[in-house]
Amino acid sequence: MMMDALVKTMPDKGLELKRVVVPEPGIDDVLIKIRKTAICGTDLHIYNWDAWSQKHVKPHTVIGHEYVGEIAQMGSNVRGFSKGDIVSGEGHIVCGHCRNCRAGNAQWCRNTLGVGVQRDGAFAEYICIPASNCIRIAHDIPEEVVSFFDAFGNAAHTALMFDVVGEDVLITGAGPIGIMAAAIARHSGARNVFITDVNEYRLDLAVKMGNIIPVNVASEDLTEIMKQHNIVEGFDVAMEMSGSPSALSQILAAMRNGGKVALLGLFGGRQPQMNMDDIILKGLTLQGIYGRRMYETWYKMGALVESGLDLRPLITHRFRYDEYRQAFDLMNTGKSGKVILEWS
Repeated sequence: MMMDALVKTMPDKGLELKRVVVPEPGIDDVLIKIRKTAICGTDLHIYNWDAWSQKHVKPHTVIGHEYVGEIAQMGSNVRGFSKGDIVSGEGHIVCGHCRNCRAGNAQWCRNTLGVGVQRDGAFAEYICIPASNCIRIAHDIPEEVVSFFDAFGNAAHTALMFDVVGEDVLITGAGPIGIMAAAIARHSGARNVFITDVNEYRLDLAVKMGNIIPVNVASEDLTEIMKQHNIVEGFDVAMEMSGSPSALSQILAAMRNGGKVALLGLFGGRQPQMNMDDIILKGLTLQGIYGRRMYETWYKMGALVESGLDLRPLITHRFRYDEYRQAFDLMNTGKSGKVILEWS
């Protein structure tokens, strides 16, 4: 049986919509019929064929890892699921036998394979993944929101790493994941949530998500705005989501003594020069974040949405999957939130 899929066919910019063979599930796998997918920043890197993509992605790979669908077929060993269940999936396929996997810390597995990166992904009519990676979704959660639960998980893992109740929180980088982290912090009881960027479109989008204070660091002074909100000693918790060296420097300078910093953004070739005096003399805690806690973050994500966190304002554009070029071109402008591709 054949299906449509978006494939990285050539070591160059772009993707190709191709007919490929529907994957056959093994005894421990599930075959998922895709309904909706969302485009991630990683997918945009692959589309543009930047240095990171050239290092990690081989041509002829089906890309995509943010999706919602229904179980179409199950392997003979699969238990706990039924055909027709609405599901998404953890995008990291882990080995199950390294020290971290055996200790319940599979998010740090040294042998991880990324769905849509090192193995075929979800920008297709069907995807096959291990049943252990499959996540059943409550029927009252909108499918468009579920389609980007993978990215939401990055935000949730970062935003919930440290206690934010009653705290002043700084987030650098107003991409969709940064905006979601800001919304989670507010929903979880933070006193003030600031988000910085230089992109006015995305700062405006952050404001639509709730009581979040936007700061355009190209034209505004963060220190002065902190004073206006009576933040005297500095921020209690910060989240670096941008991969910008200057943003990290700003965080370290703006933290109070004993503050905590969660680091999600990847810096690539722009490695920061950190002020170690700020880190040491202030007694700061820095925590790297990778992916989602497997699988506790997924349970937290569902609970956050079911308790009233509304992520729908973050969805700015919708396309049919055969309009993918328009979708990626739009994302390259920087003037979008989450972009949905419809497959059903």
